[in-house]
Amino acid sequence: MKRVLIVFIIFLTGAGIIIYLNLDWQNNRKLPVFQPNDINPELVDSLLHGRGRGINGGDHCISNFELTDQLNQKISKKLLYNKIVVANFFFVSCPSICPKMTQNLLTIHRQYIEDSSLLILSHTVWPEVDQVPLLFSYAEKYDVNHNTWRFLTGKKEELYRLARQDYLAAPDINDPNFQHGSNADFIHTENIILLDKKQRIRGYYNGTDSLEMDRLLEDIEILKKLNI
Repeated sequence: MKRVLIVFIIFLTGAGIIIYLNLDWQNNRKLPVFQPNDINPELVDSLLHGRGRGINGGDHCISNFELTDQLNQKISKKLLYNKIVVANFFFVSCPSICPKMTQNLLTIHRQYIEDSSLLILSHTVWPEVDQVPLLFSYAEKYDVNHNTWRFLTGKKEELYRLARQDYLAAPDINDPNFQHGSNADFIHTENIILLDKKQRIRGYYNGTDSLEMDRLLEDIEILKKLNI
């Protein structure tokens, strides 16, 4: 009996050490700041291949843009200032990966629904169809907070530029003239992207994978603690 008790105590002590080390690793885990040359070249526009930090030491970040949200409000990069951003690309009538992505993002959204420091941006890749009234209906269907989850539409060229040049989340179509966004061009990606408050890319996640969403939640908390 005494031997069993000793083994049990050793087991509990070992389990406690493992839990402590795991929590300590989570609390001290650092998130990378992604540059174009850190990403699979197939997901980076050819104009950015091989590019690391800028000549002045600046990190890759989201550039300015002008889009329209589900409330018919003009949205620019100013909305992102001092916010942690979770971004994806979708279209309303998508029958495959988009519904799963939206459900997974809804889990994130509900956890931070009143947190003004966290913003979800869902960019349509089919703006010819996904115009403001349809995006509004889609947002209402999921009962979202319109302030903290924006569904964005606009010019196709602008949306596709953001996906390829800024978020580095969609395949390059190897167009040497950079005429992306033509009628024949279509982006379909399960990538979800995490930005810090400086609009730098800090993580990529498979939006159809619940385990990846757990990792996203952990990384959001890391950024909130760091306040960057």
